[in-house]
Amino acid sequence: MNKARRPIAVLILACLYIVVGAAGIVGHFPHGAFHREDVWIELTELLALVAGIFMLRGHSWARWLAIAWMAFHVVISWPSLSRLAIHTILLAAIAWLLLEPGARRYFAGQPRQGPGGA
Repeated sequence: MNKARRPIAVLILACLYIVVGAAGIVGHFPHGAFHREDVWIELTELLALVAGIFMLRGHSWARWLAIAWMAFHVVISWPSLSRLAIHTILLAAIAWLLLEPGARRYFAGQPRQGPGGA
C-alpha cells in the first residue's frame, strides 16, 4: 500500500470513476435481448470501476487507465462536436490532476514534502 499522502483531487477522481463505473454497469446492463455491443459497454464501465479502485490504492497504472478511458470517450464522441469538446476538456483536466507533482509523488509512493523540504 502507498505511504504517500493521497491528494484530494485523486480521491475525488477515484471516487467519481468508481461511481461512474458502477452506475454504468447497472444502468447499461441488458434487460432484454442481448447485443454484442453490450459486452463492450459493460467492459468500458468495468474499466472505469477498476481504475477508480486502484487509484485509491496508489497504483500508477490505474491513473493511466483512467486517462486512457477518458481518451477513448474523446474518440467515440466524434462526430458530435459538443460531446467532443466536453470530453476533451474533461480529458485535459483529468490528465492534469493525475499528472501534477503531488499526484506523481502519491503514485510513486514517495512521502509528501512540506514547506522547506521537511
